[in-house]
Amino acid sequence: MEKRTNMKLSTRLILLLFLMGLGLVVASVASAFTLLNINSLLPMVAVQDVFAFILPAIVGMAIFYRRPLHAMCLDRSPGWVSLLVIVAFYVLSLPAMNWLVDANEAMTLPSWMGGLEQWMRSSEDAAMDATKQMLDIHSIGELIICVLVVGFMAGLSEEMLFRGAMQRTMQDSRLGTHAVVWIVAIIFSAIHFQFYGFVPRVVLGLWLGYLLVWTRSLWVPIIAHTLNNSTVVVFSYLANLGIVPEGYGDNLGLPADGGMPWLAICSFVACLALAVWAHRYFTKGKRLAA
Repeated sequence: MEKRTNMKLSTRLILLLFLMGLGLVVASVASAFTLLNINSLLPMVAVQDVFAFILPAIVGMAIFYRRPLHAMCLDRSPGWVSLLVIVAFYVLSLPAMNWLVDANEAMTLPSWMGGLEQWMRSSEDAAMDATKQMLDIHSIGELIICVLVVGFMAGLSEEMLFRGAMQRTMQDSRLGTHAVVWIVAIIFSAIHFQFYGFVPRVVLGLWLGYLLVWTRSLWVPIIAHTLNNSTVVVFSYLANLGIVPEGYGDNLGLPADGGMPWLAICSFVACLALAVWAHRYFTKGKRLAA
């Protein structure tokens, strides 16, 4: 990556976070003047995606590098193998992720941290209420708009900032690849302020981060992120119409009698095997290209 500046890594990260915070302020003001009446939260989310994620990523990387889109790996299209890996991993991971979500939601803090736990629970409830409001869709038009905003725009914007800007600029440092992917995944999860989904979101961030490292195309984690979000939207729509029960598939991998989560364990092993294969496949492709 051809640098435009020799700015320190800590300074670059602070600048990215500052631009994100500034974008959130601008988005809050802009949302007050949004006249769209599709869903009260969807326009605000779309504006936030643009100002708090997309623009800070582009502006920050334009300051750091002479070719920001190249530095963000946005100029390389994903291959068909990447798409197959994304879909296969998503399907295989469902039992393991459901178990992980359930375990994280059951987390409790010591009694002396009761005030903090109460605040965390209230924050989680507020986030869940907002999500339910966004997913209260009953028509094809609302479904399409919700997939575009909650699915594609959220996937695009968050990957541009966290993987395309933050991870890519951190990779241009003395930090090792694994350390960078883990740090960005933790930041990615923490910024959502949903504490009872923190661990599953870290795992998702790790998968998305390694996809970028292996494929060198930001479009791969963007598609994976979009698939994850859009599936939730589609099944919420089907549940609203009564076609599938509410929370369809959420119990897959959870043992009904509280026994060993064998399906979740098999899911984890299968995902690990697929990740190892994907790493070897994409790494081999890069070696041959070199």
